[in-house]
Amino acid sequence: MDKFVINGGKKLSGKVSISGAKNSALALMPATLLNSGKNILTNAPEVNDIFTMTKLLTHLGAQCSFENGTVSIDNSNIISQDAPYEHVKKMRASVYVLGPLLAKYGYAKVSLPGGCAWGPRPINLHLEAMKKLGAEIQLEDGYIVAKSKKLKGARINFDVSSVGATGNALMAAVLAEGTTHITNAAMEPEITQLGDYLIQMGAQIQGLGTSEITIHGVEELNSADTKIIGDRIEAGTILIAGAITHSQISIEYDNVHHISSIISKLEDAGVKVLEGNNLVTIDSTNSDLKPIDVTTSIYPGFPTDMQAQWTALMMLANGTSTITDTIYFDRFKHVPELIRLGADIEVIKNSAVVRGVKSLKGAKVMSTDLRASASLVLAGLAAEGTTEVLRIYHLDRGYQKIEDKLTALGADIQRVKTDEF
Repeated sequence: MDKFVINGGKKLSGKVSISGAKNSALALMPATLLNSGKNILTNAPEVNDIFTMTKLLTHLGAQCSFENGTVSIDNSNIISQDAPYEHVKKMRASVYVLGPLLAKYGYAKVSLPGGCAWGPRPINLHLEAMKKLGAEIQLEDGYIVAKSKKLKGARINFDVSSVGATGNALMAAVLAEGTTHITNAAMEPEITQLGDYLIQMGAQIQGLGTSEITIHGVEELNSADTKIIGDRIEAGTILIAGAITHSQISIEYDNVHHISSIISKLEDAGVKVLEGNNLVTIDSTNSDLKPIDVTTSIYPGFPTDMQAQWTALMMLANGTSTITDTIYFDRFKHVPELIRLGADIEVIKNSAVVRGVKSLKGAKVMSTDLRASASLVLAGLAAEGTTEVLRIYHLDRGYQKIEDKLTALGADIQRVKTDEF
């Protein structure tokens, strides 16, 4: 078990590159199951979730390799459509194999997914979409068992816009017979890249990047290669690291428009932001952080995956702010740990009321999930003294060696082996 030891209060400076998007890679990798050839994905982040997905695809019979940010997947010898608990329990994104296995092989047996410990995130939207396409779905002994001789195009309307359900429906519909219309579809960049990748394979898809997507089913798909987009959540996290330490830093990031909502809020808080040529520079050296309210929403709104990090920033703002999460109502397990560092935060239903304090004091804190972990690291960078962040295996699921990037910017952060859990 590892922990981070952070000696806070250091100014940051310099420039770092943003890694590939974990959430995009985790959709593209299962999408390759729709063809029987060799596929190459570049710019993949070296994070635990990618290794977990690689192991799952290997179990299904794919020949996978992952080296230096390149994932190679050869699906010419798929031998199983059974995704067992031992693999799926580690990551909710494992349910992404459901749609492509069902579409190509007419059968999928997928364990109910695991992943972060916070909140109920039901997969009913995934299952209802598969049923709309003509699949028979049963839940047996903790497994989803889906069967269909041939999926049929259908109208799918999501009551709630869901990235995962939209991705699964897309992957299932591309090989369905006839036309599928998806309304209230997710518009996130990761879904747009998934759709673009499917088009590279030979799929016929219209409306990507909007809430209405139309898919005309085809008989088969070919293998394809692509480069994974940059991780907008890592980009936002690093920018807040600069803002919370009153520093000037830059990030190299190839899709600046993907983080426009985050940049806008930073500017509202008094942080200077300069954009240009795949580079974002922020300057918070002389900023008196203003309290800015945030309400999370679906893309292009402020992302729920940045809610915890924004809460950390607002702890040092000059006044009171309110952070409301409309996507996941109970995603505030980081708050008690931030309070240990001296924060003044009150959680009321699905909102955190943050009263800014003059300073934070280092303490021992415990990670509870991926983005909560990031907020604790950010707070530790700004706190006086030493902060120990335990259970950083959560961070390793989604951030590629974040300590190396922060160290390159001048932070005093070390990964240390520990017997503590």
